[in-house]
This record gives sequence, structure tokens and C-alpha cells, in this order.
Amino acid sequence: MSEPTGPAPYGYPTGPAPLSAGDERTWGMVAHLSSFVAAYVALGLIGPAVVMATMGQRSAFVRRHAVEALNFNISVLIYALVSGVLAFVLIGIPLLVALAVLYLVTTIQGAMAANRGEEYRYPLTIRFVS
Repeated sequence: MSEPTGPAPYGYPTGPAPLSAGDERTWGMVAHLSSFVAAYVALGLIGPAVVMATMGQRSAFVRRHAVEALNFNISVLIYALVSGVLAFVLIGIPLLVALAVLYLVTTIQGAMAANRGEEYRYPLTIRFVS
């Protein structure tokens, strides 16, 4: 089935309205900071996934930030699981502390970059979602 062409009936828009520049920056920042909401149960990837699914279709900027935050949270979950296993041989304990500091600092940096309207790439991130 093909998409209809031409103007929408009665002048109604056919898709979601694009976001303003201010809203883009706000939702980009939310994509990063929303990971804190469920991070305490190792599900920090839920917030960025929800932002990507709901607002990502309205703004390429928001989608890029949500994808970056989602990839970082998936990577951190993997690193935390490996560090948790390594905690039994004591090397994992300092790794978990370092990972927690990295998570806190880089998530705040990503949110600040989004708020300024800039792109941000997390370090040590495996790119699962594109």
C-alpha cells in the first residue's frame, strides 16, 4: 500500500510536528538525564529508549542524543555485569567504583552538551543502536 500524496485533507498535518530548537535541546538533555531514573536497578537504558521512541521521530537531534545515551547505558550495563563477576576476585570492586564515576560525569556532560545544542559522544561506548 502506497502513501497518499498531496496535501492532507482539511489542512490537518499528516505527521508529528517538528520540535522547536529549544524543545530539541530540552529533549536531548532529557535523553541523557532520564537514565538516572531507573539506573539504580540497572535499567538506565529505559529512559533514553522512551525518548528515542516518542520524540526521536520528531527531531533528528533528539534521536541522535537518545541513541547515544541508549548505547552508553547498554555498554555500562555490560561493563557493570563483568565488573560484578570480577568482584569475586576483588578486581571488580575498583572497576565498579570507576564505572560509577564515569557514568555520573559523562551523563552530566552529555546532558550539558545537548542543552547547548551540541553533539556528544560517550567514551568507551559500544554502538549497538544506530
